[in-house]
Formats: sequence, structure tokens, C-alpha cells
Amino acid sequence: MAIAHETPRALPIWQRLLFAIPVLGWVARDLLFGDKDNIWYALVMFVSLWGISALTFGLPGLYLPALALVPVIFVVLILITWS
Repeated sequence: MAIAHETPRALPIWQRLLFAIPVLGWVARDLLFGDKDNIWYALVMFVSLWGISALTFGLPGLYLPALALVPVIFVVLILITWS
């Protein structure tokens, strides 16, 4: 059984706001302060939700999340090339 890490008491305002969002905040807090294997559970959850949306809504459920991730990929590419 893994020992749960406690969150620090003094967090920046953006982290407190992020952690206050019900499901997304729980996952983010667990990724930052929890077990190191939790990233794999989060990735499986993301891929599963994307698959469920494709099965439920068809092609728009497959394409719209990819379209929504375009700005995220742009930011990642900028961060990679910045250093």
C-alpha cells in the first residue's frame, strides 16, 4: 500500500483554483502530489474518454477533441523550441 503524500499548505492561487474543480482537480492533485504511476492512469482515462466520445457521437466525437488539442500542441512545441 502506497503512502499518500500531503499537499503543501501554501499553494499559488492558480493551483488552488485548479484543484477546486471537481474531477479535473482531483486528477491534477493526484498527479502532482500522489504516486508516480498515476500519470499512466490519467493517460488511460483520457484515451478511454476520447474513445467513448467517438463511439457515442461518431466522427465529430473523434475529430473535435483533436481539434481542441491543437493550441496545446502549439504551446508544447513553443516550450520545446524555447530552451
